[in-house]
Amino acid sequence: MPYDDGRAGKSFEEMLNEPDLQDQMSIPYPAGAPATYRPERNSDPGRIRYEPFFRKMYGSSRAEVEANLVVIRWLPSTANVTVRVSTINGVADQLKKVSSELEKLPKHLQRYVHRISGSYSWRSIAGTDRLSLHSFGIALDIDTRYANYWMWEKPDPSGNYHYRNRIPREIIDIFEKHGFIWGGVWYHYDTMHFEYRPELLSRPSEK
Repeated sequence: MPYDDGRAGKSFEEMLNEPDLQDQMSIPYPAGAPATYRPERNSDPGRIRYEPFFRKMYGSSRAEVEANLVVIRWLPSTANVTVRVSTINGVADQLKKVSSELEKLPKHLQRYVHRISGSYSWRSIAGTDRLSLHSFGIALDIDTRYANYWMWEKPDPSGNYHYRNRIPREIIDIFEKHGFIWGGVWYHYDTMHFEYRPELLSRPSEK
């Protein structure tokens, strides 16, 4: 695959809708960001996605993706619900590790992750023609009751969105440890959303 399409000076919208691999990797992901972290305007590390990269890796069609999905038990000792995720790149195994560590957290923290609002679903991102990473079985949405999403908010008169988040850092750290990035570090924040993106993390855990 070409890394650089040779188009310099793309706007943010152009990088979202017409990206190359260089655009995908252009914004560093702030793993372990403190609670005081506030993303700068249009700083969305991981939200710029070169779709052919994911189609080649996880499946170019719904049938190809679904051939590599498995069902895992999420928080089997407490919530005990099922989610469908890809086996490619060990995504299912890594999510099992996330689930196991989350069950060790105090109950007041587990309430944020007991309900799953979304896992595998072959669909486009709302309002776009771009495939959601849920389509590849590598994304998970936790309980919407505790989530904040930029499209649910109104921008200020300057067009800026006020950052909001209620998800505790302890939960985010566990996901990041096992190769999942968090949509709460985006300027266009989506705090319920996690996706398996080890290429954006310096060293996902092998434990």
